Amino acid sequence: MSKSQIAVLFACILLFLGLYFGGSLKPKEIKSAEKVRKLEVESTDINSMLLEAKPSLNPQEVAEIMSLETRLEQTNADSTKASVYKDLASSWYRFNKSALSAYYAEKVAEIEQSEEAWSITGTSYVIALKKAKTEKIKKFSSKRAIKAFENAISLNPDNMQHQTNLAVCYAEFPPADNPMKGILMLLDLNKRNPENVGVNMALARFGMQTNQFDKVQLRLENVLNIEPNNLRANCLMAEVLEKKGNLEGSKRFSQKCESLRKSEF
Repeated sequence: MSKSQIAVLFACILLFLGLYFGGSLKPKEIKSAEKVRKLEVESTDINSMLLEAKPSLNPQEVAEIMSLETRLEQTNADSTKASVYKDLASSWYRFNKSALSAYYAEKVAEIEQSEEAWSITGTSYVIALKKAKTEKIKKFSSKRAIKAFENAISLNPDNMQHQTNLAVCYAEFPPADNPMKGILMLLDLNKRNPENVGVNMALARFGMQTNQFDKVQLRLENVLNIEPNNLRANCLMAEVLEKKGNLEGSKRFSQKCESLRKSEF
């Protein structure tokens, strides 16, 4: 084999290895252009949502948002930006614009890079999803909710709450190509952590939706063995026993549910 043939063969091997192990052959200019387009799309989405939201505010609310936006423009310090983003998130939440509130919670998380901030972001986007009235807001919120929970998990893989939150998000808003993804994730978490209260409660709640009352009762009994005064478990147990025709047991748990609820105030 000639030297030129060897060189060609070696180049082909390098090309194959690059593709096989996920290496990108795109020039840096293409990568940069794609990143810019992605940012432009996000900016368009946010600006569009802001333009649609502001006319629905009263003058006092508009003044509050404009004041915060002015403060944001006048600072370069990350700590100050995070504080203003938190205020914007709070304001938009009070004005019943959950998707915008979640967006500003995400901006806080991008600065703080803490698992708590990303968890709050994910939860905020889930709230926005539940309240969404348009496909645009659903699409805007769904991917960001999942990404936020994934970021929280990456910072603390051992935190079961983050993993549960991600699984519940998939279960409540299942992908079209894999509608059982969230439930299967919860079942896997339950298999690995059978005593975890959060996972058992999530599975009990979804079990109620599919009338699996016997399984729900077993999961709630498991929770109540660990946390006898768990409010949600007691209230849900009253409901499931009523569904099963055990009115006496349902009444007992209903009374405890009401007692625990009053003690919270």
